[in-house]
Amino acid sequence: MKNIFLLLITILAGITACKNTTEESMEQQIPVVGEIQPTHYEWSKNAVIYEVNTRQYSKDGNFDAVTADLPRLNKMGIDIVWLMPIFPISEKNRKEGLGSPYAVTDYRAINPEFGTMVDFDELLAKAHELGMKVILDWVPNHTGWDHAWLTEHPEYYTKDEAGNVIIPQNPNKDEAPWDWTDVADLNYDNEDMRDSMINMFKFWVEKGVDGFRCDVAHQVPTDFWRTCIQELYKVNPSTYMLSEGEVPSQRNEGGFVSDYAWSFKNYMNAIGEAAQEKEIVEKDKSQTGHTGETIKEAKASDFNEYLKKDRERFQKGYHMYFTTNHDENTWDGTVFERLGDGHLTFAVMVFTFDGMPLIYNGQEAGLDKRLKFFTKDEINWGTYKFQDFYTKLIQFKKDNPALWNGTYGAEPVYVPTADANDEVYAYIREKDGNKVFVVLNLSDKAITTSLPGDAYAGVYTELFSGETTTFEADERLVMKAWEYKVYSLK
Repeated sequence: MKNIFLLLITILAGITACKNTTEESMEQQIPVVGEIQPTHYEWSKNAVIYEVNTRQYSKDGNFDAVTADLPRLNKMGIDIVWLMPIFPISEKNRKEGLGSPYAVTDYRAINPEFGTMVDFDELLAKAHELGMKVILDWVPNHTGWDHAWLTEHPEYYTKDEAGNVIIPQNPNKDEAPWDWTDVADLNYDNEDMRDSMINMFKFWVEKGVDGFRCDVAHQVPTDFWRTCIQELYKVNPSTYMLSEGEVPSQRNEGGFVSDYAWSFKNYMNAIGEAAQEKEIVEKDKSQTGHTGETIKEAKASDFNEYLKKDRERFQKGYHMYFTTNHDENTWDGTVFERLGDGHLTFAVMVFTFDGMPLIYNGQEAGLDKRLKFFTKDEINWGTYKFQDFYTKLIQFKKDNPALWNGTYGAEPVYVPTADANDEVYAYIREKDGNKVFVVLNLSDKAITTSLPGDAYAGVYTELFSGETTTFEADERLVMKAWEYKVYSLK
């Protein structure tokens, strides 16, 4: 029996070795070693994330200003505060005056521009006191050129044939090369480097940091993420891991809780720009390295195709949805440039779809300029003109379990319109007796149509007006340009 058992193992090993080893198939063949923790937590079931660009957040551009503002964010309903990289920035090959926060020179230190480690500890303590989580923006794909590893462990870096350390390379040869001259590419074929990187992560988790937004995570092998995240779970079993990528293997096998909905954002941009009669062109990725499907044309019903493809690709976790973030704002334009008068309509969609919504700092103040990336460029907070709008959406999300994140919430179910109308997008999310009905006019023109069927029938309260509305079967629908309606069943 023992010999037969050994023979079977040998045969199975041979079969496995003969499998297709293309990049795509390799993503699906990551060996399962041990048990990785669930990638969805009770505390994050209805959470909303807020991105802080510390440099541009205030005149002083430091941790103290962020700490002082945490009660306001808490009152809005923010659960997770994501801090853009807080580490010292390399001086060698630095871009412009202050450099990119993504050119890290020391993973265990604080950028003196922002304050001290004591100042950071006070920010973290205040957030925890308010019941909020703090995640750090982590840069695992590369370091700045001043990082000690370059002299102490040059083998940690990718080199060309001549033995020179190189900058990160854009794997998509159809796009412009990345203009990342201020950083050096790390070599994930080196096991010692992997261990050192995991130890850097652990340092912050042991300090009480709640998780990480991982920059260019899609350029780091998925098997590293699986090992890394399992190690972090040993310190904190609910470490929140957010990938900047949109790569199925990183959620399905790698252990990430969530990732960016880049493709979803691209559909929104295509609709918003077309409504403004702007030429739809592929965005310059030389600074960003984004993933996600390129969309040059889109209509409302395309979100159904998006959702179908998304479900086929991803089996675990959920997306983070957004209309803007630091890259989008700086390199592709403000929400007003990209989405025009539809920016609030798409924000409603972000907050009522099936993932975690993001607010980028200043969004609640109507941030109407592209914040500079390498120099000081303070946010003008003004009167916080949209703060009530976002606060209302956040509270509505928390109050309606159907809108909760991932598997804690309900699938969006499309409600088609009559006459092949493709400007209106309507959907229902319903779970355990809680029902939300969302109707969005994704165009800059008034629409008159109807909603066949009766799946949406009922008596509802509309979120923004507070009015009671009764929907009958085959309801006639009249909507203004970019109008949005969010109903909860009474």
